[in-house]
Amino acid sequence: MAQPSQPPPDLNAPPRLRRPDRQQLLVQPRTLDELVPADHPVRALWALVQRWDLTLFLQGIRARGERPGRAATDPQLLIALWLYATIEGIGCGRQLARLCIESDPYKWLRGGVSLNYHTLNDFRVGHQDALDELFTATLGRLVHGGLVSVTRISQDGLRVRASAGTGSFRTRPTLEKCLADAEAHLADLKKRRDSPANEGGNGNDGGGEDGGGNGNDLHAALAADRLDRVKAALAEVAKVEAAKEKSHDKKRELPARASTTDPESRVMKMPNGGYNPAFNVQLASDPESRAIVGVMVSSSGVDSPLSEVMRQQVEQRTGGKVSEHMIDGGYVNLDAIDTAAASEVTLYMPVPKPNKNAKVQDRYARREDDSDAVAAWRARMSSEAAKEIYKDRASTSETINADLRTFRGMSPFAVRGIAKAACVALWSALVYNIMSFSPALT
Repeated sequence: MAQPSQPPPDLNAPPRLRRPDRQQLLVQPRTLDELVPADHPVRALWALVQRWDLTLFLQGIRARGERPGRAATDPQLLIALWLYATIEGIGCGRQLARLCIESDPYKWLRGGVSLNYHTLNDFRVGHQDALDELFTATLGRLVHGGLVSVTRISQDGLRVRASAGTGSFRTRPTLEKCLADAEAHLADLKKRRDSPANEGGNGNDGGGEDGGGNGNDLHAALAADRLDRVKAALAEVAKVEAAKEKSHDKKRELPARASTTDPESRVMKMPNGGYNPAFNVQLASDPESRAIVGVMVSSSGVDSPLSEVMRQQVEQRTGGKVSEHMIDGGYVNLDAIDTAAASEVTLYMPVPKPNKNAKVQDRYARREDDSDAVAAWRARMSSEAAKEIYKDRASTSETINADLRTFRGMSPFAVRGIAKAACVALWSALVYNIMSFSPALT
C-alpha cells in the first residue's frame, strides 16, 4: 500500500530540537564494588597485595588500640594504589589523588577512604627498607618456584635525571660562603621572632590573624632547611674531592662541586651525550626469565665499581650463587676482574680496543702486566661462544631499561636524595616483575 505523502516542512516555523536537560534527577543505586567488572585487572592486583606480609610497613604506625587520634591508612591500600599507578606510568601524587576521585578502578581500590597527595607522596618514598624487603620476598617466591635463576645475570646502568639544576652545583669556597649566609639569615630570623616588638605579630612580619607570628616561623623553617641542604652539600663535596684523589680521570683537576638542591646527585654523562645532574640506577636481571633480580641507586658517575656490589646484593636477595655475570664495556676494571675470578665468577664483558700507541694491538692478546684472571678474560671474549652468550645482555638489560624509562616512572626523578630515588626504582622493578609473573605470584 502506498504511503500517504507528507506535506513539505514549513521552513518559516521554528525547528524542533532535542536539547540537554541537566536538571533531570538520576537515581543510580550501586555499590563501590560494582564500579569495575569481575575480570578487571585491578581486582587481581588487590588479591595479590592481600597475600603479602606487610609487617614492616605496619611497624611505624603510631595509632594503636584505643589511644586517641586518627586511624592510619592501611598500607595494603596505599601499596595497591601505587602499584596500579606505576603500571599505568603515573608517578605523581597529585595526579593519583585526582584519579582516586575521578577514575573507577582507583575509586574501587580506595573504597571510600579519604586520601590526599601528601599522604600518597610520603608513603611512596618513606618506606625504603620495607619496600626493599617486599621486592626481595616476591623475588624469592619466583626463585623458589623455579621460574627465575641467578646463575647467570645481566647488569646495566640507567642514568636518570635528578631533581636539581646544573646551576645548583657549587665549589667548596662558594658553599662555605653560602653556609655563613644561611647561618646569619637563620639567626636574624630567630632574633626577630623572639624580640619583644614581635610579640603581637603583624602583617609586615608575616604574623597570622591570631598574632602568633606564623609567617616568621615559616621563614625560619625554610631558612633552616636551606642551612641543612648547604651542610649536606659540603659533606658531599668532601666525598667528591676524595673520589677525585683516587681517580685517574683527566677531569680530576676540575674543582669538586655539589648541589645545594639535591646534594647526593652528581653531574653525569647522559645517554644523549650531554651532562646533567642525575643518579645512576643499576639493574640486574636474569636473561632467561627476564626478571629483575637486583636494584641499586648510586651517585657514582661510572659503572666500573658497581659490578661486585650488585652480585653481592643479588646473592643476598635470593640465596643463590652468581656464576656468570654479563656487563658492558663501562664496567671494565682489571681489579674487578681479579675479584670476580677469586669469587669463581665468569665475567662476560667486551675487551676495549687498545690505544693506538699501545705495544700490542691485538685486544685479546695477553699483556705483560696482566694477571691470570685478566688474561683468561681476554682469551674468553675472543671465542665465538662467549660472544654468543654476550648477545643476551643487550636483548635483556636494554629492553628492561627501556620499559622502565618509558612506562614505569624511571623518567626524571621528581624526588630528591638517593633513598627516595631508590624507592621509586624499587616500585618500578616490583611492578615489572608483577606484570611479567603475575600468575606465579598469586
